Amino acid sequence: MNAYYLFLSASSTATEHGHSRGVFPPLDVSTFPSQLFWLFITFGFLLLFLAKVLLPRLGGILEDRSNKIANDLDWASRMQREAELAEKHYKTALKDARAKAHNVSETTRASITAEMETEMETANKNAIRALEAAEIKIKTMRAKALANVDDIAAQTARSLANKLFRGTVTSAAAKKAVKAAS
Repeated sequence: MNAYYLFLSASSTATEHGHSRGVFPPLDVSTFPSQLFWLFITFGFLLLFLAKVLLPRLGGILEDRSNKIANDLDWASRMQREAELAEKHYKTALKDARAKAHNVSETTRASITAEMETEMETANKNAIRALEAAEIKIKTMRAKALANVDDIAAQTARSLANKLFRGTVTSAAAKKAVKAAS
């Protein structure tokens, strides 16, 4: 019963304020003109706010964003060109360095080969001179030895003959005998 009493008091309050009974106030035909008036004013202010404040800000933000993107793309393409140019210079420098290193190695190899050949020729000449000197020395020593061999053979023959035959054999006779035997 309390709920019924509350409904009656609410409906009596609504009729006291000028509302007809049982109609939802926004759907009441008698309030349409004032509702439409405020609707147009509200949408007009909203449209004016959007056109004068919000849309220019959004347009500025979008323009700044597109400008920043365009600048970033320009910067990236410039950096890419610079990187490609740097790579080209790097490859050229590397190619030049390799060519120089090859030239240096070939020059060094040629100079070392020439130096070794010169040293080998010098060593061969020195060896030939040493060999010739040794041959001369050997010939001289052989000649001395051969010259002495006859003397030594003559002395040995004289000593042996003196001891064996207990006589005296002269040096000249011993030398004659050695020459006759050789």
